[in-house]
Amino acid sequence: MKRAVSVSLGSSARDKKVTIALKGEQIIAERVGTDGDVEKARRLFAELDGQVDALGVGGVDLYIRLGKREYPLRAALKLVQDVRRTPVVDGRGLKHTLERRVFELVAPVLGERPRFRRAFVPVAVDRVGLATAVSEVADEVIIGDLMIALDIPIPIRGLSAYCRLARILLPIVSYFPMSLLFYGSGGESLSPKYQSYFRDADLLAGDFMFMKKYLPEDLAGKTVVTNTTTEQNVALLKERGVRLMITTTPRYEGRSFGTNMMEAVLTAYAGKGRPLTDAELNALIDELGLRPSVQWLNE
Repeated sequence: MKRAVSVSLGSSARDKKVTIALKGEQIIAERVGTDGDVEKARRLFAELDGQVDALGVGGVDLYIRLGKREYPLRAALKLVQDVRRTPVVDGRGLKHTLERRVFELVAPVLGERPRFRRAFVPVAVDRVGLATAVSEVADEVIIGDLMIALDIPIPIRGLSAYCRLARILLPIVSYFPMSLLFYGSGGESLSPKYQSYFRDADLLAGDFMFMKKYLPEDLAGKTVVTNTTTEQNVALLKERGVRLMITTTPRYEGRSFGTNMMEAVLTAYAGKGRPLTDAELNALIDELGLRPSVQWLNE
């Protein structure tokens, strides 16, 4: 039986271990949080090297992709500097394949490709694929990287404006220390802020940990496209009135894993001993029927 492990800087309270069947092959998928302990994460990566079929990096990206260019996050790369044998992925492959195709893949379930008046993407820096998909189904897109990630109260209007800004900032972000790259081990503290952008959008899209901290109490009728949600996270969205929740990765035993975990699972399944290309990932998505999860929370 193959084994894929995601070592995350995030909270150990969100740990989960399941067995996923892919065309009859059993893959153990295990997420291990280190509660923000960078050295512990680095040790775990070194200890697991050569012992598992694929490793995922959670809580931080190794590279940020914009267009055809990838910007290394040097502080994050130190986490896996001792890994020599096991392929390591950070989820960016699935972010530019599965997430990029999210509305195409859920259209058969919804009966059509949805359309939205206004979308708010709290943080797009590590999810340009999702932000691109959102821009194709929303009349207006507000991107909140400056507000949510840097606490600069300036909204970015539209994907083109975001990409222009990102080309300037990413060479600088590449040198950020881990304290600026890692959002937090729990993300449990709630601090409602920038409420009008959440309130005025009928589509909210992005990483749940970035989203949760600032969510307003009333989300009635909204669609949320996100990932890495626990049963408690789903209950929170339902309680606040979210109409439709789409998790970009499938749900297993009540949990949708991060893209890094799922990409590690696919890497283990493929057995090539290296990360998969976008073309290979797209082929596997179609071959295995890998689909986002669709849940109607309030109708």
